Amino acid sequence: MNVTWPQALTWRLARHLLDPVGGEPLAGVVRRLGAVPAAADSELAIRLRQSSSRPGEVVRALADGELLAVYAFRGATHLVTPEDGGAYLALRAAGRMWERASWRKYYRLKPEDWPRLRELVREALSDGPLTRAELGDAVTRDAAYSHLRQAFADPAHTFLKPFVWQGDMSFGSSRGQEPTFRRLDTNPRWTPWPDLDEAGRHAVLAYVGTYGPATEAHVQYWLGEGLGAGRARVRRWWADLAERFAEVDVEGEPATVLREHADALAETRPSTSVRLLPGHDQWVLGPGTADAHVVSPEQRQAVSRGANLVVVGGVVAGTWAVSGDDVTVTWFDGAGSAPEALAPGALADEVERLGRILDRPLRSIPTP
Repeated sequence: MNVTWPQALTWRLARHLLDPVGGEPLAGVVRRLGAVPAAADSELAIRLRQSSSRPGEVVRALADGELLAVYAFRGATHLVTPEDGGAYLALRAAGRMWERASWRKYYRLKPEDWPRLRELVREALSDGPLTRAELGDAVTRDAAYSHLRQAFADPAHTFLKPFVWQGDMSFGSSRGQEPTFRRLDTNPRWTPWPDLDEAGRHAVLAYVGTYGPATEAHVQYWLGEGLGAGRARVRRWWADLAERFAEVDVEGEPATVLREHADALAETRPSTSVRLLPGHDQWVLGPGTADAHVVSPEQRQAVSRGANLVVVGGVVAGTWAVSGDDVTVTWFDGAGSAPEALAPGALADEVERLGRILDRPLRSIPTP
């Protein structure tokens, strides 16, 4: 089956709930994307994919356990659903970083020390969320771990990550500027994935379903590099799922979609829709900023630094910023005609939609 890149990116826009904008609830959006970076404007990224939403829903969802905040891709904090997030954490834990020689030497811990240490962490969190310092105080009362007090208090959070990856805890509500952590297995929605291969195949299918047409290299970037799942594992999961995939030719480049998506992809008509997305959005992080079909190489640096994105027909064509009630768009060199020439009123409509989400009237400022 042959398709064009405009077709492929338009299909992906639909899978991202961007064109058309989806009707999924908050958790459904996060599940579709796999994970949403928490350090970026996560609520805006989600609400821009919803036809109806309210402010503050992310905070409420985290408080009641509908969403989790965990260390995931590249060690950064992400929002995941408790049902699917366990699969990503299982992949992240598979590398067993805490057993490396550097960790064993620095933290003075042997692999056999960790089961009891994890048990102490869970026990400490049984009565409710704790800050890093409070958690460290509770755990280090055990003389065997008294030397770890500073490790718990480290602002880099490095030592805390394995407890999240292994399903012991997730972020709780912050106390001012200080994050807290809460026990994870008390969340009734939490779903562990004890079978690593099952978790891996699930993650591969989820990725291809949202970010397709994709290649094995894309999955390696997402799961192998992003979660440290290991190239050999990713290659095996990809091979295991061969019967679930359909091969497509995208302007001479071989790629893969889920078999059940192939007909709809073939029937997709290219879109010139305009979307304003926050920086570090999964639209670019999922395939990677090095994917030249989404981000031109000349603009990769600006996108990687977290500039807000103007996406036209699936391609990052510029950046946007809000000052007062004005939204200023800066078009990239080589982006072609402004969207107004392609779809009259598209930019103004998107600015108006952004204003409704932010609950303030906004107007677009034309730029050369």
